[in-house]
Amino acid sequence: MGVVNVTPDSFSDGGAWFDADKAIRRGIDLVAEGADVVDVGGESTRPGAQRVSEEEELRRVVPVIEALSAEGVPVSVDTMRAEVAEAAVAAGARLVNDVSGGLADPGMARVVAATGVPYVVMHWRGHSHDMQTRAVYDDVVREVRDELLGRVDAILHAGVDPSMIVLDPGLGFAKRPDAGHNWQLIARLDALLETGYPVLVGASRKRFLGRLLAAEDGTPRSFTDCDDATVAITSLVAAAGAWCVRVHRVRPNADAVRVAAAVRAVSADDTGSPEQ
Repeated sequence: MGVVNVTPDSFSDGGAWFDADKAIRRGIDLVAEGADVVDVGGESTRPGAQRVSEEEELRRVVPVIEALSAEGVPVSVDTMRAEVAEAAVAAGARLVNDVSGGLADPGMARVVAATGVPYVVMHWRGHSHDMQTRAVYDDVVREVRDELLGRVDAILHAGVDPSMIVLDPGLGFAKRPDAGHNWQLIARLDALLETGYPVLVGASRKRFLGRLLAAEDGTPRSFTDCDDATVAITSLVAAAGAWCVRVHRVRPNADAVRVAAAVRAVSADDTGSPEQ
């Protein structure tokens, strides 16, 4: 899943694709680099970000989704709003990626059920302006899994097809780098995989990578200089069985997914080979 942020303030590439024409070209380029789906979002969810209006979010994403869909690009919409999701699907989006897991807008599950598209349900404890104050866990892996399954129950009750649900542990969202929350979730991804639902992982350029790779004086590595570390995580989670990774740089991560798939194929069949 390649990222196209049609925003002026996203944490790693804010403003780079804010112009609709640039965002459209970016989406087409990501597919050429190996993206299976292009995730278009019009609202930054970086820590501390303030929300934009529904009208502004629609203005940002709908023309981009329409144009990419017309070019045959598989598009997902990254939104927490039911009305935006509905408009995006009408414009051609094939998947709804909701970082709030339906908590930000009670109408989201209804829209997803009605449209019948796949739905990424991310672990979420609150909006960006205060989410890190909610990052308190006794057992982050168990609590994230249980809270996600609680959301799934509510979403199924609203009529969403269980085969359309994808789980996302929400790396960086109400997860503290200094407490190791993100690393624990990556190391124990099996806890989500064992639920039977496909799992999406979004580690690309997240702050916990910058802190891991900080300089000797403690200065975090810049977001764009964390791309190699992102590829390393892609290799790990793809080998573990993740359904998808959401990334800013597609080509090296697509290569990592292919390598992991080859290893998994051989592991599943001792007579197999990467070429098969």
